Amino acid sequence: MPRSLSCLRPALLGSCLSLLGACASQPLSAPSTSTAAIAVPAIQRPQGETASWWFRSGAAQAALASAQANANGQRAKNAIVFLGDGMSIPTIAAAHVLAGERAGTDGESYRLSFEKFPFSALSRTYETDQQTPDSAGTMTAIMTGVKTRAGYIGVSQVPKRQGCAGSRGQELVTALELAASAGMATGAITTTRITHATPAATYGHLPERNWEVDADLSEAAKAAGCKDFAAQLIDFPVAGGLTVAMGGGRTEFMPAGADDPEYPTSVGQRLDGRDLIGEWTSRHPDGKYVWNEAQLKALDLARTPRLLGLFEPSHMNYEHERPHDKAGEPSLAEMTASAIEVLKRNPNGFFLMVEGGRIDHALHAGNAYRALDETIAFADAVQAALLHTDPAETLIVVTADHSHTMTFAGYPRRGNPILGKVVGHTDSYDDESAPGMARDATGLPYTTLGFANGPGNTGASERQPEGSKRYPHNPREYDAIGKGRPDLRKVDTTDPDYMQEATVPLKAETHGGEDVAIFATGPGAAAFHGELEQNVIFHVMVQHTPRLRAELCRLGSCNADGVPVDRPDWQQWRKLGAGVAATPL
Repeated sequence: MPRSLSCLRPALLGSCLSLLGACASQPLSAPSTSTAAIAVPAIQRPQGETASWWFRSGAAQAALASAQANANGQRAKNAIVFLGDGMSIPTIAAAHVLAGERAGTDGESYRLSFEKFPFSALSRTYETDQQTPDSAGTMTAIMTGVKTRAGYIGVSQVPKRQGCAGSRGQELVTALELAASAGMATGAITTTRITHATPAATYGHLPERNWEVDADLSEAAKAAGCKDFAAQLIDFPVAGGLTVAMGGGRTEFMPAGADDPEYPTSVGQRLDGRDLIGEWTSRHPDGKYVWNEAQLKALDLARTPRLLGLFEPSHMNYEHERPHDKAGEPSLAEMTASAIEVLKRNPNGFFLMVEGGRIDHALHAGNAYRALDETIAFADAVQAALLHTDPAETLIVVTADHSHTMTFAGYPRRGNPILGKVVGHTDSYDDESAPGMARDATGLPYTTLGFANGPGNTGASERQPEGSKRYPHNPREYDAIGKGRPDLRKVDTTDPDYMQEATVPLKAETHGGEDVAIFATGPGAAAFHGELEQNVIFHVMVQHTPRLRAELCRLGSCNADGVPVDRPDWQQWRKLGAGVAATPL
């Protein structure tokens, strides 16, 4: 970017942003004490936004945040991103109350593992085309430093959705890809399909999030040479591929008609005839493939150089159902601990993404119990990472991709069950007295948690009659509410299958557009403060992880002070990465 470009005015970004830069010729050394201005061009928004602008703007914001926090010079050997899919601030608040209740202590003051982190910030989640975002564009922003459109994985906003040919040259380099070509160990684990939007954004590039298996590709996409996410995972261009990959989605890696090892009614989905699991095991004879909990627990992780775990044909079970799985599924915490034990064998460090993906699914389903239960399990996974890493050398970032419409409302008294009906004042101006059941304006009780929209609407559907709904409820159509709100006095709203009331009837509850939280600990974590654009998360990580920063410099992204400011070219990364030998472990 020419040095003649002026910095943005304060109303747009602030005056020129400074960073204590690292010398490009010595990328692994501590940053120098000189300052360097990162100029960001003033543009008309949103029409002037480009991938290159987003990358440079994110770099400048991260540099300013680091300088303000005196975090320059802090270097991380390892970086872990924990992504609670859909984990809104109300979801976190309700989950820590439930966790405290389960622990037999004060739920309101109870803290989940990541709520104890020393640094936090807010993240703006909008995409280039939507106020309320989806998981594809948001996770792409976190992984690449560039905001993009809804439904896009690892590509810029330029091509049309499903425009396979138009996405050529628009691919965005991810943090995981940088780590792999830098010789670091890499991992992605999730409770969803490993090809779902969030994990796919760590390694994949397509202008359509739904192309998870070749059977899902359009004929035009196939003709243009687009490759599904399952195939992209196995064919990862850096020698050795991902060090660890675990989640669901097993049948997307199996040829059509092949029997699933766990469920006799499930078969492979691939129409191209490829046995991707077989290909992976052939390429990595020293690696281990597992598909159930017992196999994972039986591994000698100290002697496992690579690990692929596919534990369900589709998404993994909710934590609530996991104990009933016949073959046995590992928890997210167990997967996290196992992954780290494999990854940390690499002397160059590692990059790991961990997704609590079914938080989002439970919220879409309008079921608060499963959403909170999944959030608590996600917090357990964060705790597992803390126990298995060195805090002096590991940057851990916990955040969400977007929010949801779950509400935490009313005036429940302290200690009231978070999933229960509101016991407390109906109005904040009520006189002090022993509080009873709070009631709405018609005299009926209501719950602390609710949804602005979704399948919990109490009108009749073709699946369930008018009144309170039970999980699962997957309606296609609704009738208007005819009898008013249901009387909850005889309804156990703490039951795991109770669905909180939703104001607007929809087949599935939607995302929310408000900011989500960022929690961080480790080298560079102090840079997470204030309110940041979501793509800044990537830039804070790479600016404080020397090997990632050095790899961007190798791709020509860095300015004279060794700060990555220019969007790297993915095809160049692919050429350079293809020549990187697998790091011996």
